[in-house]
Amino acid sequence: MLTFKKKYFLIIKSIKDVDLSNIKKHNKFNIIYRNNNKLENIDKLRKFRTCCKSKNIGFYISNNIKQAILLKADGLYISANNIDLRFIKVKNFNLKIIGSAHNIRELNIKNTQGCTNILFSRLFKTSYHFKLGYLGVVKFNLFKILVRKKLVPLGGIRIANLNSLKIVNCNSIALLSEIKNQPNVIKRFF
Repeated sequence: MLTFKKKYFLIIKSIKDVDLSNIKKHNKFNIIYRNNNKLENIDKLRKFRTCCKSKNIGFYISNNIKQAILLKADGLYISANNIDLRFIKVKNFNLKIIGSAHNIRELNIKNTQGCTNILFSRLFKTSYHFKLGYLGVVKFNLFKILVRKKLVPLGGIRIANLNSLKIVNCNSIALLSEIKNQPNVIKRFF
């Protein structure tokens, strides 16, 4: 019914977006906290981080080195529009770096920034009216062979097309909007 991957990246904007009690498998899930608009209570974030650590869930902070160090996060997530090369220094703090890209130019920047995994967007058609085009499974597989990097598909992954992920040449997937729209989607990954 559903293909199983080695790792899942869940991108959330608030700690309320995901219920950690739904996650039963250890060392399989990674949460990327990407909150650009408002600051959440740092104590709540610390409790959330502690809960993630107790369940062996990777916790990444988006574009904020200071907050990642303060929360003792597992790593740092660098968004596609962030081209700052200061993130190379993060390796001194034993933080893993993952990033996102939409094209070859951004992919090269993420390699320069030292990203181990790169979330490559858009695998399927999305409902965003200002974002046109998508790769599709065949083009994604060909692109992954061409660049020879650890690419993680992102974009347009819904419950309706989860079975299509069986033929995607990758060990991981990333989910953004489906986590908030369908919180029980995490249970489908077991």
